[in-house]
This record gives sequence, structure tokens and C-alpha cells, in this order.
Amino acid sequence: MTMGDETPVTSLILPVLIRPILSQLEKQDISASQTLRSALTKAEASYPGLTHDLVIGIMRKGDLTVNLNESILRLQGAASETDVVEYRLNRSEDAFQELNRKSAALKRILSRIPDEINDRKTFLETIKEIASAIKRLLDAVNEVNGFIPGSTGKQALEQRKREFVKYSKRFSNTLKEYFKQGLADAVFISALYLIHQTNMIIATVKQKCE
Repeated sequence: MTMGDETPVTSLILPVLIRPILSQLEKQDISASQTLRSALTKAEASYPGLTHDLVIGIMRKGDLTVNLNESILRLQGAASETDVVEYRLNRSEDAFQELNRKSAALKRILSRIPDEINDRKTFLETIKEIASAIKRLLDAVNEVNGFIPGSTGKQALEQRKREFVKYSKRFSNTLKEYFKQGLADAVFISALYLIHQTNMIIATVKQKCE
């Protein structure tokens, strides 16, 4: 994989893995932590995928075998609002804060998949929760759409919504395949794509409204 590859893990390494580590570092050296946070954020913005390549390089150097898809999906549930700041809306109106809540709720549920996928009964209940959370998120997007200025901005959000729906359907199809073939990693990857699409909705709203 090279820098800039559009995969869900690539986009989630910085907010879900790196920033929480830097938050822990703040307790020992706040200046160093903030310097590193700023430098890595700027570097990732200039060269998307750089932090992913950094982590992969460290893993190879240490001869570590880690399922990064499973690990990042699980870590998503522990990410704080400050860690995922670029995927949080700042506007105070109820519609925007509701979208924040619904996007965070969906991502939290998806992050439980690695711990629940091997318990069929629990996992089936989780799937129902995911379906409900997807519907609530789409309802929240529709509410925010009225605040988007101009037809171009509205079209951009509608396009993001269509992409989200497409990946939601892919997630559903992946689950059907999982129950036939038992390939858990395919479910992890599909869930990460859904998280990425959720983040892209938030990023689009931020770009058009803030």
C-alpha cells in the first residue's frame, strides 16, 4: 500500500490509533504531545496515508503480526471527541448536534463487532442495532440538509448520502456471506468502510456549513 490509497484503515489510523496515544503522552509532556499531534496532522493532510505507512513500518520492524482491520475497528469505540475532532460538527443547532450523536452511536456499535461476532445470538442483535443506527443517521442527515447553503452544497451532501447507502448495502451483503463462509475479516473491513463513509458525511457538512 502506498500513501494516498483510499482505504478505511488508512484514514482512521491518525484519529483512532495515533491521537489517543498522544493524549496519554500529554500526561507526561504536554508540549511534546502537542508538537507531535500538530506535526502528524499536517503531514497526514499533505500526504494521506503517511501515518498508516508509519505504523506498518513499525510493525514490520518489530516483526509483529496484528490484524489491523480488527484492531482499528475495536479501537474506534474508545476514541474520544478530541481524537476525532475533524469528524465532529461545531455548530450548536439541534440538527447538527443530533448528527454528531447519531454518527458517534453508529461507530460505537460497529466497533463492538470484533468482540461479538463469534457469539451468534449477540451478533444478530448487534446487526439489528446497526440497521436502526443507519436509519437514524440518514434521518439526521436529512435534517441537516436544510441548513446547507446553495444547490452545489446540497448536491455534495446528497452524493455523500448515496455513497453511504451504497456501503450500507455492501455491509449487509458481506454479513450474508459471513454467515455462509465465516470470513470475519471481510466483515471488519466492510464495517470500517461504513465508518469511513460516516466520517465523510460529517466532513462534507463541516466543509459546507462551518
